[in-house]
Amino acid sequence: MGNPNRVASNTQDDFGNYRVATATQVSVSSTGNTVAILPILDGGLTPNTGSFIVRRITVCNPANTAGGTVQTLLPTQVSIITSSDGNTSNAVASSQNLTNITAVNTFQDLTIASAYLSGAVTASALYVKVNTAGAANHVVRFNVFGEVVQF
Repeated sequence: MGNPNRVASNTQDDFGNYRVATATQVSVSSTGNTVAILPILDGGLTPNTGSFIVRRITVCNPANTAGGTVQTLLPTQVSIITSSDGNTSNAVASSQNLTNITAVNTFQDLTIASAYLSGAVTASALYVKVNTAGAANHVVRFNVFGEVVQF
């Protein structure tokens, strides 16, 4: 028989491929530059000196806040950027359609911008930008996974 405390006692010895940021219940029903803020390490990464490598950004856990069924989120298009002003020239993940999120238990990994495939991000937060709104009352979760390089 397994020991549930064994899982709780399993503390990481480094921050490689760790979930560095998350935002839940993010509305994709209307456009905006800062629909959600993804604070890195819950705000524990020092701005301008801290850095991390982005390994994966996953959009998941779709829900309908009005209680209806989850519909395909098309034509929802989102970007993940390093500033709250909507400037897509600093996109960590450029504008992408959420084509795979069609029902409960579906997810999609966003494509990381080429500049961040070989360089670390030096921002204390990332921002979700909804470029094209999707179905009314729909929310999703954003998870950013990566490796902390410097605090």
